[in-house]
Amino acid sequence: MIYLLTGQSPSFEAEPTFWQKITGHRALFVYLAVLLASLILLMLLLIIRNAREVRTREAEKKLAKEKRRFSRLCEADARAKSMPKALPDDDIELSSLCDRFRDFAASRMGLYYEPEVIRTFISALSVSRLVIMQGISGTGKTSLAYAFGKFVLHEATIVPVQPSWKDRTDMLGYYNEFTGSFTETELLDMIYEANRSDRIFTAVLDEMNIARVEYYFAEFLSVLELPDPESRKIEVVSDTRDNDPELIKGGKLSVPDNIWFIGTANNDDSTLSISDKVYDRAMVIELQSRAKPFTAPDTDPVILSAPHLFSLFDKARGDFSMSDELRRKIERIDAYLTSRLGITFGNRIMTQTERFIPVFRACGGTEDQAADLILSKKVLRKLELQNPVYVSAEADGLISELNNVFGDGVMRHCLSYVGKFVRL
Repeated sequence: MIYLLTGQSPSFEAEPTFWQKITGHRALFVYLAVLLASLILLMLLLIIRNAREVRTREAEKKLAKEKRRFSRLCEADARAKSMPKALPDDDIELSSLCDRFRDFAASRMGLYYEPEVIRTFISALSVSRLVIMQGISGTGKTSLAYAFGKFVLHEATIVPVQPSWKDRTDMLGYYNEFTGSFTETELLDMIYEANRSDRIFTAVLDEMNIARVEYYFAEFLSVLELPDPESRKIEVVSDTRDNDPELIKGGKLSVPDNIWFIGTANNDDSTLSISDKVYDRAMVIELQSRAKPFTAPDTDPVILSAPHLFSLFDKARGDFSMSDELRRKIERIDAYLTSRLGITFGNRIMTQTERFIPVFRACGGTEDQAADLILSKKVLRKLELQNPVYVSAEADGLISELNNVFGDGVMRHCLSYVGKFVRL
């Protein structure tokens, strides 16, 4: 039929045999074999690589455990074994201490302060572990704290506060998981050293209100309030290792009694307001102008330990306890402020008053001067939290009450402060 239709004879091809089919697909078999071998090899390489990574991680973990994460503190432990014994304290009274400090700052450092500022500073140390020195820039706030460190032969640790600070790690440092070591700060070193010494340690929180004090300093505020020094501990790390420094127990470090934090606060647009919580726990010193230069005799520093300074404070409270007359005056002012302006003394402020006034008197000041300072900085400051229009309306009456109770013009700091509200 094909021949009839096309004129061509049909061609017949033989069906390929089984062997011919196999040999025809040889290239495909070779490709599949090579692919399978490659996959097997890749799997073996991955298994070997994974095993090596596991061994490497285990080795790193073992090395991290063996490595000292606090290198500087561990070095301090080694140095402590050869530390010299403390020198005996100078025989000095608080009034002489203030005079010598003022003369030392003037003669050795060219820094000049009024006697009242020096008395207030020394007395503030007897009340709180946090002293805030505030005022306009250039009045010697940082310099005063720095000079005091020089004067007691143990330099202050300057801690420049940064705007980004939010918690204690910004002050103490943090553990770096990548390097396996703790980033130690100078403040952490200072606190650690203070645990082994009876010297006076001061940390200057320079421009402390450039960040939120109640954030980065929150744990210290709580710890420093505790009456038992043994309970004052700050967490440094969350775990414990056998080769950690000797004085870090359970990841925590004690904040001893011989440490004071001196904060400097500028009042300008670049800073933040300090909360009432911080002010209540601190002693405040106001510096609004530079003192006039004066000629002072060349004065040597003093050898003064923290225990000896505490003994001077205790002696002052025994010799110059607050008089009953002043207590009645304060109670009268308290009653007036409560009834007319809605502010009052808290237990904390009353305790601070009873601690401050005797020491200020022992430093060479008077009882009325001490009361003037603490009332203006600890009590009347709360007027800023009230309605300014209402405070302005009551300002003249408060001024009259202060003059009636204490005498005309006696409470000059209080009168100056309230005077700002008279014509708001």
